[in-house]
Amino acid sequence: MSIRTGEPRPEKVAAINEIKDMLSGASAVILTDYQGLDVKSISDFRKKLHEAGAQYKVIKNNLFILAVKDTVNEPLGENLAGPTGILYTEDDPVAAAKVLQPFTKGAKKIGVKGGVVDGTYFDEKQVMQLASIPSKQELYAKVVGGLQAPITGLVGTLQQMISGLVFTLQAVADAKSE
Repeated sequence: MSIRTGEPRPEKVAAINEIKDMLSGASAVILTDYQGLDVKSISDFRKKLHEAGAQYKVIKNNLFILAVKDTVNEPLGENLAGPTGILYTEDDPVAAAKVLQPFTKGAKKIGVKGGVVDGTYFDEKQVMQLASIPSKQELYAKVVGGLQAPITGLVGTLQQMISGLVFTLQAVADAKSE
């Protein structure tokens, strides 16, 4: 029989520190209820998340609450009940939300409890709206395309002017040689 002292057990301290480390560099943290999924579905979900640069881990609520105390993720600890899985990414939060979205539909589904993205709390609806935003790669492509269009137009205009000058000079040279 062990007598409890005021000190937490070393394994709990290690688990809390692991959660803190895991979340320290995360740009997005989304809490889910995975109760509706079987092992195969969770494995598939984890695989797809990994491909999108995100991770998924099942955690104990009380350890999570202690780990996020006094951090930007603290709002996620409020009203936390039931089995909890944590989706986190240091990369693109939109890509992670796009992977999550199909798993929130159907008979066997993941429930979203909330999330924090770049320090801002998101409720379930807002987390799901993330999936409709273009990913960082798509936004970069649009910006590059927008920047490239005027340059391409300028190059075309300059080519036309040079071609016109060459044709004019050729016509003058032909006229003088006659």
